[in-house]
Amino acid sequence: MGRIHIFHPLLISLILCSVSAENSSSSDAYWLLRIKSQLVDPFRVLENWNPQTDFCTWSGVSCDEFHILGLNLSAAGISGEISADFKHFAALQVLDLSMNSLSGSIPGEIGEIGSLRELLLFSNYLTGEIPSGLSLLKKMEVLRIGDNMLGGQILSGIGELTELRVLGLSYCQFNGSIPSGIGDLKKLEILDLQENSLSGVIPETISACTELQVFVAANNGLTGEIPPSIGRLGSLQILNLANNTLSGSIPVELRRIPGLKYLNLLGNRLGGEIPSGLNYLANLQTLDLSNNNLSGPITLLTTNLNSLEALSLSGNSMTGNVPKDFCFPNSTLHWLFLADNYLSGSFPDELLKCSSLQQLDLSGNAFGGGLPPELGNLGSLTDLLLNSNRFTGTIPPEIGNLSNLVTFHLFENTITGGIPSEFGKLQSLETLYLYDNQISGSIPWELTNCSSLQEIDFFGNHLSGSIPATIGRLKNLQLLQLRQNDLSGQIPPSLGYCKKLQRLSLADNKLSGPLPATLRFLSDLFLFSLYNNSLEGPLPGSFQSLRNLSIVNFSNNRLTGNISPLSTSDFLTLLDLTNNSFSGTVPSSLSKAKSLKRLRLAYNHLSGNIPSEIGLLKNLNFLDLSFNELTGEVGSELSGLKELRHLLLNNNQFAGGIPEWLGNLQELGELYLSSNNFNGTVPSELGKCSTLLKLSLHSNRLSGPIPPELGNLTSLYVLDLHANHLSGPIPSSLQQCTKLYELRLSQNNLNGSIPLGLGSLTELQVILDLSNNNLSGEIPPSLGTLLKLERLNLSSNQLHGEIPQSLEKLSSLHNLNLSYNHLQGQLPETFARFPLASFLGGNLRLCGPPLESCSESRGQHKKWEPSDVAVAGIIVAIVFTATIICMGLIYMMLRMWCNWRKVSVSCSEGGGGGAHHEHYNRGEEEKYWVYGEEMKSTTGEYWNVNSMAALKDVSTGSCIFQLKLSPESTENPLI
Repeated sequence: MGRIHIFHPLLISLILCSVSAENSSSSDAYWLLRIKSQLVDPFRVLENWNPQTDFCTWSGVSCDEFHILGLNLSAAGISGEISADFKHFAALQVLDLSMNSLSGSIPGEIGEIGSLRELLLFSNYLTGEIPSGLSLLKKMEVLRIGDNMLGGQILSGIGELTELRVLGLSYCQFNGSIPSGIGDLKKLEILDLQENSLSGVIPETISACTELQVFVAANNGLTGEIPPSIGRLGSLQILNLANNTLSGSIPVELRRIPGLKYLNLLGNRLGGEIPSGLNYLANLQTLDLSNNNLSGPITLLTTNLNSLEALSLSGNSMTGNVPKDFCFPNSTLHWLFLADNYLSGSFPDELLKCSSLQQLDLSGNAFGGGLPPELGNLGSLTDLLLNSNRFTGTIPPEIGNLSNLVTFHLFENTITGGIPSEFGKLQSLETLYLYDNQISGSIPWELTNCSSLQEIDFFGNHLSGSIPATIGRLKNLQLLQLRQNDLSGQIPPSLGYCKKLQRLSLADNKLSGPLPATLRFLSDLFLFSLYNNSLEGPLPGSFQSLRNLSIVNFSNNRLTGNISPLSTSDFLTLLDLTNNSFSGTVPSSLSKAKSLKRLRLAYNHLSGNIPSEIGLLKNLNFLDLSFNELTGEVGSELSGLKELRHLLLNNNQFAGGIPEWLGNLQELGELYLSSNNFNGTVPSELGKCSTLLKLSLHSNRLSGPIPPELGNLTSLYVLDLHANHLSGPIPSSLQQCTKLYELRLSQNNLNGSIPLGLGSLTELQVILDLSNNNLSGEIPPSLGTLLKLERLNLSSNQLHGEIPQSLEKLSSLHNLNLSYNHLQGQLPETFARFPLASFLGGNLRLCGPPLESCSESRGQHKKWEPSDVAVAGIIVAIVFTATIICMGLIYMMLRMWCNWRKVSVSCSEGGGGGAHHEHYNRGEEEKYWVYGEEMKSTTGEYWNVNSMAALKDVSTGSCIFQLKLSPESTENPLI
């Protein structure tokens, strides 16, 4: 019994522990199943989580005999939110839910798992801030919650996690500064803060993290200098502070980190010279100091940095050349990038020793001279970038020995000569860029042996001859850029067999002939540029199969037929067929290209109406149908083109009124409707087009006034309304268009005076043309402020008064026409440089060079223009003279009448008037009319007018004048 009593408490204790373990085990299974119920498991990773099996056998679960110790569901494809029920796993040490699709915030209850050593939640869609409860996890060694959408600041209490070895907070949206408490993490080995929005300086306290091996804070907004104390991080192997705003110099203390293998400081504002002490980093494999403000010579030598594999100093202000002894024959240097500096001199011969080089970039410097043939000895080269320098001479044929070459850039130099046929040996070559040089000769057919070629760009050279007929052998070709050369002949049909071709540009050459029908096989083609050639003939109908076309420019050729074969691609964004001889109508099928932005069909022979379907192109911003034979009215269907910025319909045969809905196109910058048959008035709604830069309505049949609303177009550069039937005054509101540099209102019926406000258009430069109107009044002196004006035409109006002397300030004026007005006075002195024709015609009282001098003009006015008193005297004299003449005429008429009366009385007193007339025979009458002298008296007088005394001899009659007849006249009275 005694023994029983002794062991009874032990037995009870064992029983209780057993029961407790069973309860704990049962509890963990319960909470796991509860967590499972809150998750979405599309791949059934949690399918074996069921009560009938031991939870220690469940997927992702690790445990001891009684407790769950770890849960690893990394990359399980689960989604949902992280459950707060994880707090019930008191013995949990590792929780890995990384690389899933979990969302929501990190529950603060996780801070209650006091045994937790590793928390891995990276690569999910978690939001919110880091819960402050995580600072309670004193045993935490690994915390990786990066690659989420977490924000806010890094925990200020992060320094309390003294056991922390790995802290990964990268690729989130954390802001604020790096907490100084980071220096309390004495065991920290990896600190990854890259790709956030952190700001401020790098804390000096970080130097206390003596176990730190990896420090990455790239792509933030860190400022200030790199603390020199960083040199105390003796265990550091990787330091990446790229793409911040760090300034100052590179700390020389970095030489104290002998184990440093990776140093990346690119994309900051570091200045000064590269410290030569970096040559002591014998283990350094990668050094990237590119895109800073570093200057001075290159001081780094691979003879010291004998582990260096990659060196990038691009995008600085380095000068000089590559130093002597830069490289040694057995160097491990594979990648050398020195682009975009101020390095100069000839090609660095030192680099020819770097036999292990795989990528060499010397682009964007000032290297000159010829390329050494020894380049062909760098057999490991895969990428050789020598573009944008000053290299001259020819391409060495030895380049053909670089059998591993994949990329060769030599563009933007002054290379001459031809393309070596040895390029045909480069079977690995994928990219060949030789553009912007002075390369001549033909394209070698051997180049078509480079079966790996994907991109060829020979733009802007002097290549001649034809495109190789074997071009179709380049089955992998995706880009062929031969623009701006002197290539001739026809496009080879084999080009259609480069079926992977995506971009084809043969523009600006001398190509001729028809377009090969085989080009229909280029089903991946999206850029097709053939402009500025002499191609002719119709478009092959098979082009309808090119349904991936996006950019097409065939302008300035001799192509004919209709354009419908190019209207079938749904992906068209630009179609330019300007200046050809296309005919037919604008195809309505273009409306299928919903992404079309630029449609240019000008200078063709297109006819018919604008199809209403064009109004469906909601993204269209450039529509140019000018210089065709289009007819009809501009329909309201186009009113939906709200993105339209350029509308050019000029030089067609459109009729009707100018649509009012044009005022609703708020993005419109250019409106050209000139040289059509538009009638009616200029719609005032155009004043709503606030972004309009150019408005041309000239050479139509528009009438009525110029709407004052046009003054609202304050961005307008050009206003051309000439050659219409516009009437009324020039609206003063135009003075608000202060950006105008060209104003043409000529050949209308405008009246009134020239607005004074036109003088405020100080940007007028090209021309101010108000000629051929009915403008009156004087020329406003304010026009003298148009100091940039080059041409001024006010001719053929009714202007009067003097020319303002302020116009002599128009020093830029080189064309002036004031003719056919009523101007007077002295010309401004500076106008002497203009021809006579600028002033003649109606301006009779103008004087001064180039006309006659004003003094001569005044003298002539004194001689021929009497004063007012003289004019009055002349008028009196004229009236008096006219009165005397009239009285003389009356006197003579009265004498003749009285004489006739006397003769008549005498004849009647003789009583033989009848007998007397009988004796007057035909011979006497004839004698009278033929011989006029027969009527002359012997005294030699025709008529004798006696004095007033003769009145006493008058026996009868009351005539006061007596006519004395000759003796003969009594016998032959005057009839």
